[in-house]
Amino acid sequence: MTDITPALTDYPYHIAIETRWQDNDVYGHINNVTYYSFFDTAVNRFLVEEAKLDIHHSQTVAYVVSSQCQYISPAAYPETIYVGVRVIKIGRSSVTYGISVYAGEEKRRVAHGQFVHVFVDKKTDKAVPIPASIQRCLSDIHIDTI
Repeated sequence: MTDITPALTDYPYHIAIETRWQDNDVYGHINNVTYYSFFDTAVNRFLVEEAKLDIHHSQTVAYVVSSQCQYISPAAYPETIYVGVRVIKIGRSSVTYGISVYAGEEKRRVAHGQFVHVFVDKKTDKAVPIPASIQRCLSDIHIDTI
């Protein structure tokens, strides 16, 4: 049988996030809602740092319209979290990211999911085409999936 579980290195963009004591829930592991924060942090860090999206002054911003997460195994404070991001679909005004979360020194995969942004005009809240400069950066981390 072939193992098709992606490794962190299969994601062209990834970041490390230090967990906090408050990330744990009463069961002693990172609470499920915190994973969405990991997704949001990784994707937006990519847009700000790599695609140069100016979240404070740009007329175009990205809104989350859909997200999902499947949990594989627990992680807990004080483990370091590693989040891998790749683009799996680019549309006219939207982008779908594939995201995996890994934990600890051995970087075991603990969750994965999808995250969808729609680019909108900040003043009108209407969908607009993805700016060309951002689309080029998104294309750089686009991976065709099976």
